Amino acid sequence: MRRWTFTKGHGTENDFVLLLDREGSLAVSPAQVRWICDRRAGVGADGLLRVVLARHMPGWEDTEAQWFMDYRNADGSVAEMCGNGVRVFARYLLDEGLANGPTVPIGTRDGVKSATALPDGRIRVAMGPVTVHDTEVDISTADGRRLRGRAAEVGNPHAVSFVEDLADLPLHVAPVWSPVGAFPEGVNQEFVRRLGDRHVAMRVFERGVGETRSCGTGTVAVAAVAHATEDHPARLPTTYRVDVLGGSVEIELTQDQAYLTGPAVLVAHGELMMPKEG
Repeated sequence: MRRWTFTKGHGTENDFVLLLDREGSLAVSPAQVRWICDRRAGVGADGLLRVVLARHMPGWEDTEAQWFMDYRNADGSVAEMCGNGVRVFARYLLDEGLANGPTVPIGTRDGVKSATALPDGRIRVAMGPVTVHDTEVDISTADGRRLRGRAAEVGNPHAVSFVEDLADLPLHVAPVWSPVGAFPEGVNQEFVRRLGDRHVAMRVFERGVGETRSCGTGTVAVAAVAHATEDHPARLPTTYRVDVLGGSVEIELTQDQAYLTGPAVLVAHGELMMPKEG
């Protein structure tokens, strides 16, 4: 039986298990990711963050970031980026003395993300540009509701739908979209209610996970789509508050960049006793 040390953390209750793998020697399989993230048989998490020195990542050539965030969804699939995860990743590096702050460049499959620790304990991440597409798709929920979803890209795909009531959405079952080919790699689906001036609330069904308490890239997509679809949008730069089930974050939109600011908390350190596969 192998033993791996781990850390557990969350950003607005979107939770992760972190594995320190400096030299990139842990070949974590999809089955192992699923076991670790299982909330009954394993530690329990929405995803796994493998902490790897960037020089050991195949094909990674950028020299700005010392560390790479190898992110896996709870079902073992690989994802390009995770906004809450990168904040937790930055908090881990800083708390463990693996990086000097307050700003830490972090390698991801969506390029280098710059994370800055703020005096109030929150982490601010430069997420890169957001693309809001003109494309709309049909979204169907388990209760037969039909909605329109606006496509957006934040390094990963999103479909944003506006609703009058978030409470009664049946997100224990995956919503489906049409045409199916609109998102060949799957999509994170956000459901949004406008609450006030630059203030929205959302729930999210994440690909490879299910409904989560928060989705960092999703909050960025929601703010960008909300701004793009307002009758009289505020001039950029502007800031949105996005409420999620696990708390609130701030999204600053500029002409060519989005910034995500929110909490990042480490809650436990321990040792995994990995079962033998097969």
